[in-house]
Amino acid sequence: MLDINNITVSVDEKTILKDLNLSVGEGELHVIMGRNGSGKSTLANILSGSDKYKISSGKITYKGEDINILSPEERSHLGIFMSFQYPVSIPGVNTMVFLRTALNSIRKARDEDEVDAADFLKIVKKNISIVGLDESFLYRSLNDGFSGGEKKRNEILQLLTLEPDLAILDETDSGLDIDALNIVARGINNYRNKKRSIILITHYQRILEHLKPNNVHILMDGKIVKSGGVDLANKIEEKGFSWLEQEA
Repeated sequence: MLDINNITVSVDEKTILKDLNLSVGEGELHVIMGRNGSGKSTLANILSGSDKYKISSGKITYKGEDINILSPEERSHLGIFMSFQYPVSIPGVNTMVFLRTALNSIRKARDEDEVDAADFLKIVKKNISIVGLDESFLYRSLNDGFSGGEKKRNEILQLLTLEPDLAILDETDSGLDIDALNIVARGINNYRNKKRSIILITHYQRILEHLKPNNVHILMDGKIVKSGGVDLANKIEEKGFSWLEQEA
């Protein structure tokens, strides 16, 4: 699904990622953990196509295609989705109109028929029940006046509605209480199948109690320094990251 080969990335002349390598297979869930400033969000942003970051060397291959120079829109049309750490509010943009426009934009790019209003309403009503939001949220401005937890659940609503092949979830679990965390995890599990892949960036082990990752990777100083299973995440939860520095 995704191969990141020796990627070096800088922003404002400062190198953030350094010869980073990562491969994600079809249907796999990979977890990225690390301290603040280690490069986790930079990794998410270069995968989604942000032009704030400069790729100095290396290549990102998605389904066999080099996507280094593709725009966020082009990547979205290919099936790449990003859930933001800090979802923005857009007053005046109706949530349901936004979702239907996004879905039909992707379908149009793939030469598929657009979804009409009646069929879309059935889709989005099913999905909004999964994320535990009232249907009234569909008729409000996008994220406007939403709590932090409601914004995160709205991101998962987008994930379920757009059905991407590769989802990059940037700290979707941060700031959530236990009930909201359970709902977000349920949404991720509803989205997940044998063909869809996920890169989940998180600080916390607790969401992994609800998910079954294939790999956990620790990012330090712009590089993946250790990979393992859920036991690695549990050890980070217990001991922090300093023991990895001592190992290095």
